[in-house]
Amino acid sequence: MKISLRPIALALALALAQPAAAGDAEDIQAVIGAQIRAFQADDWAQAFTFASPMIQNMFRTPDGFGRMVRGGYPMVWRPARVEAGALEEGPAGPVQIMYFETADGARYVAAYEMLMVDGAWRINGVHIRKAPDATV
Repeated sequence: MKISLRPIALALALALAQPAAAGDAEDIQAVIGAQIRAFQADDWAQAFTFASPMIQNMFRTPDGFGRMVRGGYPMVWRPARVEAGALEEGPAGPVQIMYFETADGARYVAAYEMLMVDGAWRINGVHIRKAPDATV
């Protein structure tokens, strides 16, 4: 008799992969907000603490991280307006949608991939795109 482990493995994976709980949205938004405040203060050391180990390894130092943010994410570094959207479940975990508006009125939608590290939420990546005119 041959037993397939594939259904068992799938059931186990689904049981372990739990969507973010309602309280997680507040905690996740607090982490993102704290990082944005650190960006606004140019406190790169503090901002770096909210990044996941993968992101920290990519940029190595708070200064390297700061150069990347200033050069590639000015709408997050110096937003005129920020608003939290929905918390969604992505393939690798929770994704917090955030809306940014710049001083000149440009609008962006950011998808923050979140990761639980040692009992605390960390930002594991951000994907930003220009928002449609009706957003924000």
